[in-house]
Amino acid sequence: MNLTLESHGAVRLPGAAAPFVSQLEAALAALPPDQAGVRLCGVLGLASLLSGEALGSYAARILGQTSKPVRAILFDKSAATNWTLAWHQDRTIAVRQRFDVAGFGPWSIKSGMPHVEPPFDIIERMVTIRIHLDPVDADNAPLAIAVGSHQLGRIPESAINTTVAQCETMLCLAERGDIWLYATPILHASGAAVKPQHRRVLQVDFSSDTLPEPLNWLGI
Repeated sequence: MNLTLESHGAVRLPGAAAPFVSQLEAALAALPPDQAGVRLCGVLGLASLLSGEALGSYAARILGQTSKPVRAILFDKSAATNWTLAWHQDRTIAVRQRFDVAGFGPWSIKSGMPHVEPPFDIIERMVTIRIHLDPVDADNAPLAIAVGSHQLGRIPESAINTTVAQCETMLCLAERGDIWLYATPILHASGAAVKPQHRRVLQVDFSSDTLPEPLNWLGI
């Protein structure tokens, strides 16, 4: 399948992160091992790699030069952390501090960081890149996507499984150094690995929006 971000909601960029993998691994080396997911903020050297002309350029081509990384999570699905992820949409953003603003809610705290569900049009204007630090084959729990589901708006929880059944689904296989670029609202899921081994993926959300005052993106 010849994928496009606009029509399908995802596109693979083979080897796009390869020149930066060693630098990313060095920046992430101090993080605790064997954690299912680590939400990242203030990691030395990470912001410069994910902004500007480096890895952030892939998001900037879609969102424009005001695009910025607004949230980063390192996932590592291994024998010690072999979880499953049901079909869902990513609907929350990370902010610096909670302020009650019309249209933003409900609120939650994830890894000590305030998160909130914004008006969905903010999510629809975001893109997500997944940077693969390890190869991911069909046995190592690749992300599955519901092709085209990013065009359907905010999907009620009760309608997610029906929607997935009506879409073509696809496994997002990858080699070390590949990037998958997604429309952030796309429906996605992941099963447990059949042959568990390290499957490190750095997931970064990008936006060109400015949040209404006094809210501010948490950033990375």
